[in-house]
Amino acid sequence: MNTTSLVLCTLIFVLRAAAAASAEDPTPEPTESERAHVAPDPPQHPMHEMSNERMIELMQMEDNAPFSMLLFDELEWHEKNKQDAVHWDAEGWYGTDYNKAWLRTEGNRIEGEYEGLAELFWDRIVGRWWHAQAGVRHDFGEGPSRDWIGLGVQGLAPHWFEVEATVYFGEQGRTAARFSGEFELLLTQRLVLQPKIEFDLYGKDDPQNAIGSGLAASEIGLRLRYEIRREIAPYVGLVWTRSYGETADFARTGGDDVDELRFVAGLRLWF
Repeated sequence: MNTTSLVLCTLIFVLRAAAAASAEDPTPEPTESERAHVAPDPPQHPMHEMSNERMIELMQMEDNAPFSMLLFDELEWHEKNKQDAVHWDAEGWYGTDYNKAWLRTEGNRIEGEYEGLAELFWDRIVGRWWHAQAGVRHDFGEGPSRDWIGLGVQGLAPHWFEVEATVYFGEQGRTAARFSGEFELLLTQRLVLQPKIEFDLYGKDDPQNAIGSGLAASEIGLRLRYEIRREIAPYVGLVWTRSYGETADFARTGGDDVDELRFVAGLRLWF
């Protein structure tokens, strides 16, 4: 048998084997998932023309719907100048994804006396991760109250750092600036470690409020919270505060601590 005859015989054998296999199993059996699948009925009515408002109502996808939130990021007890104090840091907003009214307040209550600040800003999205803010700030406490106009930005820096930077312009040529940053490290799904740093600067002296020009104060905090629910989380932590320059001199004159490390315990809430 020559080579050509051998090739023809081999080809005929392969074709006969394939035909026999096809005859034994003409169609593959459907799988279990294919047998369980039930195809939906085809549309019975064509989609007719409708307005954007009607489409939004049917699909429940209103991108410009207003929403609100109130967050007590810090509501805690600590000791300040050897006195019991309650500290709060809260913010709330109402509006759409693009424009909001933003309210922020923080301060301390010591021996029945209040000191702190309150801000009311208009907030506008300016980028995927950033929004600009403009509004007013009011300081209150033992000394004369001060009013400011504020301009700032807030958002997420690389590696998910929440950053806030605001400059203020007040009466009689006063200026100020505040910078803060924080990060949330999830140790577990419920246990969260939150480091935070904050700086306050002023453009000129304000002796009536014991504030000096330049870098006035800094605060570094480390809080560990346990989220019973996302909306309710007790926490404990350490906070280190320090005054600088003439602000530190004013503190020494008044008998206050310039450098203080304190233990805090509190509750984080949002609605």
